[in-house]
Amino acid sequence: MFEHEGRVLLILSQDVMDQTRVLAGQATVALKLPVSLQIVLRALLEVGLQQEHHSALLATIESQAKAVQQRRRLGGRAVAGGRLGNVQSGTPPGGRRVAGGRTRR
Repeated sequence: MFEHEGRVLLILSQDVMDQTRVLAGQATVALKLPVSLQIVLRALLEVGLQQEHHSALLATIESQAKAVQQRRRLGGRAVAGGRLGNVQSGTPPGGRRVAGGRTRR
C-alpha cells in the first residue's frame, strides 16, 4: 500500500474515538466506499501535519505534552512509593521470589 510504513500504537479517549467513528460513517455514506477508523486517523494525521503553523494544532500539542509529562511524573511517584513492587527484580508487591524465578505470595 505505502512504500515506507511505520507502526504506531495510539491510546485515544473515548470521545475522540466516537468522533472518528462518526467521521468514518459520514465518509462511508458520502463516498459510497467502506471507510475504516484507520483510514480516517491516517487522513487526519496527514492533514494536521500539513497545517504545522496552525495555532489550534500547536495548542493541542502543548496540552497533550503536558498531560504525558504529568502522567509520567505521577507514575514515578507510584514506583518510589513501593506500590508497584521491585521493578528491577520483577518481584510484585507483597510477593517474594522462589527458586526457578517464580513468585510466591
